[in-house]
Amino acid sequence: MRIFYGVQGTGNGHLSRARAMARALGHYPDVQVDWLFSGRQRDAYFDMALFDDFQCRRGLTFHVHAGQLQPLKTLQHANLLSLHRDIRTLGLTGYDLVISDYEPITARAARRQGIPCIGIGHQYAFRFPVPMRGGNLLSRAILQRFAPVTIPVGLHWHHFDQPILPPIVDLAHGLAPQGNTENRVLVYLPFEDQDALLPLFRQFTQYDFYIYAPGQRWHDDDHLHTRPLSRDGFQQDLVDSHWVICNAGFELISEALQLGKRIMAKPLRGQIEQLANAAALEQLGYAAIEDRIDCAALAFWFDCEPVAPRTRYPDVAAALARWISGGCTEPAASLSDQLWRDTDRGRGSWKMGRVA
Repeated sequence: MRIFYGVQGTGNGHLSRARAMARALGHYPDVQVDWLFSGRQRDAYFDMALFDDFQCRRGLTFHVHAGQLQPLKTLQHANLLSLHRDIRTLGLTGYDLVISDYEPITARAARRQGIPCIGIGHQYAFRFPVPMRGGNLLSRAILQRFAPVTIPVGLHWHHFDQPILPPIVDLAHGLAPQGNTENRVLVYLPFEDQDALLPLFRQFTQYDFYIYAPGQRWHDDDHLHTRPLSRDGFQQDLVDSHWVICNAGFELISEALQLGKRIMAKPLRGQIEQLANAAALEQLGYAAIEDRIDCAALAFWFDCEPVAPRTRYPDVAAALARWISGGCTEPAASLSDQLWRDTDRGRGSWKMGRVA
């Protein structure tokens, strides 16, 4: 089976899912996978050895400033002619299947050439009635149609009585906490003003903050520790931390839930997916949600000792790889049922905005 796999490269969560899927599909010698990533420059990717000689395209990139999506700037910098050319010229002859992790070029090229396309990713969960917040008819339409597929396989933290799957959690095996983690905080707020965050965290001297963001340098200043992006270092600091402060993206929160971390999430203003994630986290009781991270919010969060939920998600990547290698003959709803039965919570029921 030959598979062409496209990945939206603007967020590191998409890359984490892709790494997990690459390892899982690698167990099937009859499955050959070629990869395309779009959304950032080739030299801005890291830890890409799993993908061999992957293709890279410009795609579409969302522009953000100081924690808020910039729709006009996004439109100004969108090269729609280049996008259309990439869709039209992407050759998929000889491939049996296309998979898209919310990547528009591969999804639209597959539709244009009549090749079956499976969408695997968090965004495909929004095709079903899951918690939503914010946005308007236009933004919701864009969310639904950005990367159209034949079979949507959505991922979410809970099933919400819908045929969606648990998250693909990409955590390295064998990681264990190194020392006391009680007062250690992992911070990943790449869309925020980093110069404003450091003086805020400096006030909380009883905690050690490990702060990751694009462009950060490796520097230790008393209890503040800034770090450049790196997969291995980031995962070790995640394991070593008791607290996680992040935007309301999907993958890091999935990893933090699996590890039983206490989570504060600030949704990116104007970004419908993160606003919807915040709504789901609140309804599930999985995280503290803040529209603004300031001294009062941090002090309350640290002092109130919130209960840290711990979910036990199964190996979704392995299950998907088996499903794909078998020709995707089993209905996705059956796969969903089985995977939720394998979690600690089971499928349960979803009534009146609460998990039973």
